[in-house]
Amino acid sequence: MTDVPLHTRRPERVVVLALDGVYPFELGIPSRILGAADGHYEVLTCTVDGRPVRTSADFTIGVAHGPEILDTADTVVVTSMPPAYIPTELPDEVTAALARIRPDARIVSICTAAFVLAEAGLLDGRRATTHWQVADAFRRRFPRVDLDPDVLFVADGRMLTSAGAASGVDICLHIVRADHGSELANAVARRCVVPPFRDGGQAQYIEQPVPESGAASTAATRAWALERLEEPLTLTDLAGHARMSLRTFARRFGDEVGLSPGRWLIQQRVTRARHLLESSDLPVDRIAAEVGFATGASLRQHLHAAIGVSPQAYRRTFQQTR
Repeated sequence: MTDVPLHTRRPERVVVLALDGVYPFELGIPSRILGAADGHYEVLTCTVDGRPVRTSADFTIGVAHGPEILDTADTVVVTSMPPAYIPTELPDEVTAALARIRPDARIVSICTAAFVLAEAGLLDGRRATTHWQVADAFRRRFPRVDLDPDVLFVADGRMLTSAGAASGVDICLHIVRADHGSELANAVARRCVVPPFRDGGQAQYIEQPVPESGAASTAATRAWALERLEEPLTLTDLAGHARMSLRTFARRFGDEVGLSPGRWLIQQRVTRARHLLESSDLPVDRIAAEVGFATGASLRQHLHAAIGVSPQAYRRTFQQTR
């Protein structure tokens, strides 16, 4: 791929489709997150007929575009609505709007909008997610979709689905990271004052218990571990730093993070390795040592499990992007 200066490149066009009953918060996520990515994305909003659309709140929203703008979209984001607004079958105008999307366009759903994509047949045979509260209803209606209700988002080829509310932020940051690397994604997260990275496989926050009053947090230990990822940290090391028993630390860590300490460490090491692959020319074995994997083979295994590619392929992708 030939490098092209940003000022001569057309920004990727992202079209957000607002349907009846849309949540105002989710509707604004793509514009807020992707719009902060240094001009790499042009975010436009449309409805199925160009008219104002009801929201789940006590106001309507007017938009500047009708469904014809979907013809030009590189990425389409369908935003969510309360369960009461989910159609049992797609209205003709929604079906017609979705039919305008180019076959090579990336399609993203936030929360309950997965029902719309599934009803249109776009998720058949694919892995997907939606909000955990409507997972059972989704499974009954769409048995041909491989639903995983326990994760924040799923990327299956050009189809990306996410869970509730804030996971729309996560999936938009994932898009920036996948397209342009972690440095830009982290910069966008800082500008929007949101966490820079929550892995798609991280558990949804399903009725997490409230920590007991006065309970010690594992936050300081997590910060301590992030400064020592190259060391062979064990659960005993982490619990010792937090001055907790192994059992108490593991339980409290899971309550706060939604992951086991071991899985969290792997996630952080993979994230650090991805950054080094993007930003340095260090050999893979050296990067593995820098982030705490015993061997280059271990890094390859964990990176492939996380994003489905080898370190060399990942590095080539972002060297070409730069």
